[in-house]
Amino acid sequence: MSEPELEAIRRLAVPLSGAMEDYNPLLERIGEARFVLLGEASHGTHEFYGERARITTRLIAERGFDAVAVEADWPDAYRVHRYVRGSSSDGDAEEALRGFRRFPTWMWRNADVLDFVGWLREHNEEREARSSLDGRPPPVGFFGLDLYSLYASMAEVLRYLEVADPHGATKARARYACFDHYGGDAQAYAYATGLDLSASCEREVMQQLLDLQARAMELPARVEDGIGEALFDAEQNARLVKNAEQYYRHMLHGRVSTWNLRDRHMMETLRALDRQLAKTLGRKPKIVVWEHNSHVGDARATDMSRRGEWNLGELVRQTYSTEAYNIGFTTYEGTVTAASNWDAPAEHKRVRPGMRGSYEELFHRVRIPRFMLVEEDQSGFAWRGPRLERAIGVVYRPETERLSHYFHARLSEQFDAVIHIDRTRAVEPLERDVPWQSGEAPETYPFAV
Repeated sequence: MSEPELEAIRRLAVPLSGAMEDYNPLLERIGEARFVLLGEASHGTHEFYGERARITTRLIAERGFDAVAVEADWPDAYRVHRYVRGSSSDGDAEEALRGFRRFPTWMWRNADVLDFVGWLREHNEEREARSSLDGRPPPVGFFGLDLYSLYASMAEVLRYLEVADPHGATKARARYACFDHYGGDAQAYAYATGLDLSASCEREVMQQLLDLQARAMELPARVEDGIGEALFDAEQNARLVKNAEQYYRHMLHGRVSTWNLRDRHMMETLRALDRQLAKTLGRKPKIVVWEHNSHVGDARATDMSRRGEWNLGELVRQTYSTEAYNIGFTTYEGTVTAASNWDAPAEHKRVRPGMRGSYEELFHRVRIPRFMLVEEDQSGFAWRGPRLERAIGVVYRPETERLSHYFHARLSEQFDAVIHIDRTRAVEPLERDVPWQSGEAPETYPFAV
């Protein structure tokens, strides 16, 4: 990369100083988009969480965004949703986040998320106090898009039906008993069905979802929040069980299959959330999404496409077109909270400097500590690519970094805007030195994103 090319990027870069007005150009570019997808280059970096929170709070406070949807399991996130809306028994944000017990707990049980959830609760309380005066819309919600909570979601469906429809609960319990042979271990189900498809619970989980969907269709178009939300929560958990069953059943058939099933579920969840909020609000909602770069960046601009993979970012662009805006994050070096293997303890690891020929190295050479690229016409940019791009998930293996954490991408096609923070530090978990074990583990090696 020549100095004139680097100088061209410097002219386009918007430095980030930490001031409130830093993201004014970004909000102008976002315009009237209803879906803003905020990425991260790792699952354990303080600055990525912090800057996403800064952008999100402005979108909520200034642009009227209605919900935050994150790369987390639906039941765990829904506990936070109830807390931020003031409808749970949790006493504070830390208690509300205790639902995140599955590895990697630090993804959502960390100091930055704690602060953001606290802000969201306070914002909603202020919004509710004003609503009696100016008729403002319902409080902002917090939802999960992921699909690993197979057994937890079954328990939530049963909990709902035991109150709303005891006879329906009996039928659901009989259907879900199909999983009793696997001891609450989703991986055991994956191995069993991988060897013998006749052991599948596919028919049972599909019928349970259809029953709840039929129940939802019987409700009027506009219903009281308590009734509509409780049924929507149960229906989404039933959808998750159906998709998670399919995911684990295909786990042994290869990574491409399971990756696509997972991101398709995320898209289904986002669309269901869009429809439900529209029903509640009486208008099209606005939703912020927090996920890894590998999910929110358009897969068609990366190696993923050549492997036959798609992702949430690609599906959102195809479905919502100009109503969507996605933002990626990069870093050159620093530290990160990550594990050495799946289900291993969290460690503070040193992030190696970006590899030669990577976007991380390119942006380091710009010599601006923190900056943003938001220009609309990116066709002539020196950073168009393709170049190497780094992805650190919950597992970081610097000893095999090129193989485990880099892929080729055209960054200006992958994202609408990019935020680069040259040196970053590890996110602070709420727990220290706690072993995390779970039978509900994803099949996302080597990235674990």
